[in-house]
Amino acid sequence: MVEPIASRFGAYTPASEVVEGIDLSGVTAIVTGAGSGIGVETARALALAGADVVLAVRRPDAAEAVAQEINAMGKGSVRTEQIDLSSFRSIRALAARWGERSLNILINNAGGGIIRPFLEHDAASLRATVDRNLWTALWACHKALPGMVRRNYGRIINIGSVTSVAGYAGLGPYGASRGGVRQLTMSLADDWGPHGITVNCLAPGWFKTTQNKVMYEDKEWVAYLTDRIPVKRPGQPDDLDSAVVFLAAESSRYITGQTLLVDGGISTGAVRALPKKS
Repeated sequence: MVEPIASRFGAYTPASEVVEGIDLSGVTAIVTGAGSGIGVETARALALAGADVVLAVRRPDAAEAVAQEINAMGKGSVRTEQIDLSSFRSIRALAARWGERSLNILINNAGGGIIRPFLEHDAASLRATVDRNLWTALWACHKALPGMVRRNYGRIINIGSVTSVAGYAGLGPYGASRGGVRQLTMSLADDWGPHGITVNCLAPGWFKTTQNKVMYEDKEWVAYLTDRIPVKRPGQPDDLDSAVVFLAAESSRYITGQTLLVDGGISTGAVRALPKKS
């Protein structure tokens, strides 16, 4: 297995350097599902670029330490707001509180899935997967858009997945819901472009997060996965920093309806056509 990039070239680039040159001061961003993993890193990157960030989480007390850590960096501000992503009423209430103020950026990060053979799913697990990944994004967009339309400006970034463009065994329902997010992105971009609103999908590949860390304890599977990724390592949460800040900024104003794959190249085709040299 090829030596990881981090050990060959030093530590990953800090988020503070990644976002340098882009100023999001004076704008407000909501990040759903920002209690851990990619959501936390996304909030950190936006705050370091100067944005005022709302962590929309089920348990604000659990995310308070994250908010304090980011606030201590001395850039944009971070606060927490309670939201139950299984409740449309809760999503509507959060959007109403912030949509009437100065919500400029919506990051639909909340999601998740269950990896298991398709026929081992039951009705509850199938519905839960679709609800967590697609319905929450649909409803959050539905409630955030009116305020953006009134201000004639907005940035919506739907966090999707490489599974929206490639099939993976055990991830049928998850991939289907993420495919829906990708289609939603394109349709909303077409609808709301005339109002100064861009809608894009940021699609991570295989990232190691707190939600899936158990998978990465299987060294054989990690070696198999790494061999299929052209850059020869799984993603780290801060690999998304520059992409999310760019899509949230004014500089991305002519980019909409797109799915940006941040996947180390695995979507280029994961089957080796030539045998390994002995």
